[in-house]
Amino acid sequence: MPYDKLKLENQLCFPLYACSKEIIKKYKPYLDPLGITYTQYIALMALWEEDNITLKNLGKKLFLDSGTLTPLLKKMESQKLVLRQRSSDDERNVYIRLTEKGKNLREKALSIPDKIGSCIDLPVEEIVQLQKSLHKLLQQFD
Repeated sequence: MPYDKLKLENQLCFPLYACSKEIIKKYKPYLDPLGITYTQYIALMALWEEDNITLKNLGKKLFLDSGTLTPLLKKMESQKLVLRQRSSDDERNVYIRLTEKGKNLREKALSIPDKIGSCIDLPVEEIVQLQKSLHKLLQQFD
């Protein structure tokens, strides 16, 4: 059938989108007590890995453009989680640095991955393989 390729069940994007949306919903009860959103959480995770990085590099890690990232970071700055600072060498570069409060959230967030993992009813091996496949797919968009 010529229209079969337009069925949702035949799309790669739809199950990725739907699963992502559903999994992100699972984070809400764990992130709400910390006072952060999922997008703030992934920004914090990137900064916990590499603090004091440029806005541009943070955007690359998160696959977010500056139009999305700037308001997010302004909100996080108002929550005293991060500091944004222009480079004295080149004012076009903005560096993002964790505050003590932002650093301290790391300990509070430590149990979240295990809690989310327990919500997914797949064998660990399948989850690991899926994650590897998705990272391989993401590399095509770098």
